[in-house]
Amino acid sequence: MLEVYGHGGDWITAEETYGRPADGWLDYSANMNPWGPPPAVEQAILGGWRDIARYPDPAVRGLRRKLAGAYGVPEGSIIVGNGAAELIDLAVRGLQPSSAGLAQPAFTEYGDALRKAGVPVREVRLRAENGFLPGDDDLAALVPPAQDGCVFLGHPNNPTGRLLPRSAIARLRETGRTLLLDEAFMDFVPDEEDHSWLREAATSRQLVVFRSMTKFYAIPGIRLGFLVSHPSLVAELAALQPPWSVNFLAQRIGEAVLEERAYAERTRAWLQAERPWLIRGLQKLGLDVVPGDVNYLLVSLPPSAGFDVKRLQALLARRGILIRDASLFPGLDARYFHIAVRLREENERLLRELGEVLTQEGRALD
Repeated sequence: MLEVYGHGGDWITAEETYGRPADGWLDYSANMNPWGPPPAVEQAILGGWRDIARYPDPAVRGLRRKLAGAYGVPEGSIIVGNGAAELIDLAVRGLQPSSAGLAQPAFTEYGDALRKAGVPVREVRLRAENGFLPGDDDLAALVPPAQDGCVFLGHPNNPTGRLLPRSAIARLRETGRTLLLDEAFMDFVPDEEDHSWLREAATSRQLVVFRSMTKFYAIPGIRLGFLVSHPSLVAELAALQPPWSVNFLAQRIGEAVLEERAYAERTRAWLQAERPWLIRGLQKLGLDVVPGDVNYLLVSLPPSAGFDVKRLQALLARRGILIRDASLFPGLDARYFHIAVRLREENERLLRELGEVLTQEGRALD
């Protein structure tokens, strides 16, 4: 299934919308590693499929042990979940904040989880002229008045791809409010240890960091993520988690991919070269690109284009290319779309097809 958009359980797929089968797309809408799952995933499935006849470890001890070693945090500071989305929801239910600050545009799961729990949300719209990074006024506005409030932020943010300045996160931490920091795409950052707050989270109840394993290792069909915070808070949240939410194969695959160091190094080296190449190509077409730090880009049509992203999405869909309509994110207008960074041959096709569509539409406007 390739999603065009979804909110509140109302999922619309590309197959339904455009009448093309799932394997007939060049999919730029999903932020997955384009190299596909590493070899260890196949080996883990083939070598362990008979073991699905038994229950998985409800405490996910083997994977937690490996994550603790890989990221330098105590095992007791980690909860593994059925994807980061489960853990976001779990954290909100466990913390029960009186209100929450949310910088927009942002991953829709933050707002959904807060609203499902009945938490009042104060939204702050980040501005394009600031590169969608929070300024001092934005940071102040994000802080809830009550001490038991929380702030939700993506780091790097989705859909802008921007890493937050360390000074901005430090300033929010000084307020004493609980900071929920989503680092789902941090694995794509070459110097991630300089940007990640995992180790600080392991010693603080006022800092919760979420990580995803599905994006970097291209395993979205195997829901897998983890949360890091102080062991006392982790114990409270774990008590609210449904038993056996992480199945046996997910646990086995998670342990296996953490050994894929060559895969990880190749991915980061590829992205360091391919992202700026794709940005330059998009800019040559007259498109504006937010200078993101990870494996996806937020792009906007120039005001002179004369048409919006929904038309662009439909025109590219006819050519078998799927992009994400970013106007569905609060704070973004109908000029914005969102694309993954893929392999060179695929990116060349995207630029070629985009160029033809923009040229044809420009002629039609004339």
